[in-house]
Amino acid sequence: MWLMTLADLALLLVGFLVLVQATGAERRPALLNGLRAQFGSSDHVDQALRAPPPPPPAMPVAAASLSFAQGSARPVEPDPLFGPWAREALADPRVRLSIVGSTDGSAADVDPVTHSAVVLAADRARAAAALIGPAATDRLILSTAGKSGPRVAMVTLVFAGEPSRRPSR
Repeated sequence: MWLMTLADLALLLVGFLVLVQATGAERRPALLNGLRAQFGSSDHVDQALRAPPPPPPAMPVAAASLSFAQGSARPVEPDPLFGPWAREALADPRVRLSIVGSTDGSAADVDPVTHSAVVLAADRARAAAALIGPAATDRLILSTAGKSGPRVAMVTLVFAGEPSRRPSR
């Protein structure tokens, strides 16, 4: 007998939740105010229910960049802490570093030999990787920016997940 009562209660709860969800967002405060009044509360749901919640704050990402002169793949006054920062980040086996080289899109910001902006952007990414050193070359992701932007190589910390665990033999 008690199982039928429990099933009836569950169906009533599901029906109530469907009723609340079925009422449009514009009528939901009135429904909630009516429910509050029936349970003896004098508080009213204000317009805060109608406004969408604020977006969550952006996740902080560790990043660093190297600046370059126009047409050059040699960093301009690189930060002496850049290499140690990157090697310290790579000490965690779950982390990779994404290095994106970019050019400013001007006719002068191209590789001097090939006259290609893409080759210069790739050279800038490789220059940043060279400053990091051979610590974990298999965990560096080098790429070039799709659009022109500042003359930088942007290094971003990327979470790659847990390393795969192989059973020991």
